[in-house]
Amino acid sequence: MKRAEGIVRPFKYRKAYSASALTFGGIILVGLGLYFLFIRPPLLPEDPRYMRSSLAHIQAELPGLLSWLSRVFAVMGGFMLSTGILTCYVAQTSFRQRMRGSPTVAALSGLSSIGLMAVVNFIINSDFKWLLLAFSIPWLISLGLYYREGQWTKNKTG
Repeated sequence: MKRAEGIVRPFKYRKAYSASALTFGGIILVGLGLYFLFIRPPLLPEDPRYMRSSLAHIQAELPGLLSWLSRVFAVMGGFMLSTGILTCYVAQTSFRQRMRGSPTVAALSGLSSIGLMAVVNFIINSDFKWLLLAFSIPWLISLGLYYREGQWTKNKTG
């Protein structure tokens, strides 16, 4: 088996469940990105409630807000989409090959993307806070599996 610097290749027939879990997390981000790009309205019903206002009042006082928010959410959706694509790629390449630093990159990516989104949604008491928290679970599972697979590899190689 070849070894390159910084790479510990898994056994030929061993499945990397950690990479599959991280890929699933990336797919969730892709889905969220597509939602923000094409489906999400500028304001959800919970948004005026959080601002202690009404949609009619917001539109009257800030007539350009909804079109501006549509553009902001399109940009945000694009970033989510690209982050999800990159997460899938990292999961299937460096994470699967157990390259040095890949679990750190995966952890930081999860924390700064879906993790932060979940925390903010708890802060604003969003209707979607539990769903977004559930969406962060694949990162935790992938990191736990990554650790377990590393222990398994150490035990098999002596």
